[in-house]
Amino acid sequence: MSDRYARQSLFKPIGESGQQKIGEKHVLLVGCGALGSANAEGLVRAGIGKLTIIDRDYVELTNLQRQQLFTEQDYLNQIPKAIAAKARLHDINSNVIIHAHVIDATYTSLEPLLKDVDLLIDATDNFDTRFIINDLMQKHKIPWVFGSCVGSTGMSYTILPNETPCLQCILDATPISGATCDSVGIIYPTVQMVVAHQQAEALKLLVEDDNALRTKLVTFDLWNNFYHTMNMDRSKKKSCPSCGDNPIYTYLDYEHQPKTEVLCGRNTVQIRNKRRVSLEELANRLLTVGTVKKNDFLVSVEYDSYRVVFFQDGRTLIHGTNSIDTAKKIYYQLTG
Repeated sequence: MSDRYARQSLFKPIGESGQQKIGEKHVLLVGCGALGSANAEGLVRAGIGKLTIIDRDYVELTNLQRQQLFTEQDYLNQIPKAIAAKARLHDINSNVIIHAHVIDATYTSLEPLLKDVDLLIDATDNFDTRFIINDLMQKHKIPWVFGSCVGSTGMSYTILPNETPCLQCILDATPISGATCDSVGIIYPTVQMVVAHQQAEALKLLVEDDNALRTKLVTFDLWNNFYHTMNMDRSKKKSCPSCGDNPIYTYLDYEHQPKTEVLCGRNTVQIRNKRRVSLEELANRLLTVGTVKKNDFLVSVEYDSYRVVFFQDGRTLIHGTNSIDTAKKIYYQLTG
């Protein structure tokens, strides 16, 4: 066993056999913001065999306060988070196989990546995506660790298909605040607390110590000194459309997947188009419109009072409006 993981292997619940198991496992990380970047670093330092990262966004200045893998240069160059994370993680542990995807997490984009995944970690920032994850994990019988944080509050729960209540069951039984980091802010320790719970559960699952898994929903408020665990066993429902006796996986239906959406609290609209774009051609065409920035993954242009960002997978972010109608108008003005 490599000396690199000696201190982790000395921990009896892991040991050398557990460390070997960690090195053979594949984790899918959905989202590479605050929770995602911290989870990714923890997994890579722990010696995970393979890590796949999915994130649709690029590094912005406000990310640097809490998203630990990114630098000012990543922000200046508008590097996609998944790509910036992969570069930094490779510097931390070059033995880990890391795949980075600059895509939106949808049913059609996620399902092809699940073939040999042992565990999924939720690091998303919206429940639309989480419900898709929830249905997919139930369908493919893959365990996943839910995590959420805002302000000084956070929560985490480990979901095991066929055993525990799923996310749909939990949310039907537990009121969830609609606050976001963009509307009420967040402090860095909140992120670390959620990640600590997610990482501990991830390690238990990776070394296959299921008896040690936390079976309760954890909620906390660091600023107001509150910590609570809640038994969710009774929330599991036989009629649940995701984990019940006759699942129908509602959120995997095309009509339930957003094509155009307002990104909560960000004064931004995302438009999703199945048609991939030529960034080179688009950048040249937009030079007559406004100031253009381009890298291998996206093209952005300053247009009137808006910043419009085009991704290679066909997604477009229109910053500066919460109006879908306005965003569509701008999109068609620039793309025809």
